Amino acid sequence: MIGPYFNGGNFLDLYAGSGAVSLEAVSRGMDHAILVDKQYAAYKTIKENIAMVSDPNDFSVWKINAESALTKLKKEGQSFDYIFLDPPYKKQQMMKQLDEIAKDHLLNNNGMVICETDNQTNMSDDAANYRLIKQKDYGLTIISIYQIMN
Repeated sequence: MIGPYFNGGNFLDLYAGSGAVSLEAVSRGMDHAILVDKQYAAYKTIKENIAMVSDPNDFSVWKINAESALTKLKKEGQSFDYIFLDPPYKKQQMMKQLDEIAKDHLLNNNGMVICETDNQTNMSDDAANYRLIKQKDYGLTIISIYQIMN
């Protein structure tokens, strides 16, 4: 949905799970990905999956919760071209994090936040400070892509 290839940039996966989304982003041209997950099993799986790629230096893996990661990223002055959100608590957590991303300037100009929700969650009208640029229903899953309104 966001293009078959990327021309560099930074990618943040705030609930990385297996790391598959970030691995795919880097394989398609992103320069670097930060993968965040607080679960030890996910962290271990991510490390194992990264070990199979050609350059593990393209990835940073943080075993911390999303809130701590956002605070750390703000303190470091980092910003991203793409941020992927697929939290376990869906809308409530996602809306809070969208607010933090905008407030803390974690998204680069023309950057995109990709939100994955189940088909029971409708966020399109509730994302303050953002405009919905694309949405696709995949049956059980909905992908919504937002940009910050300037």
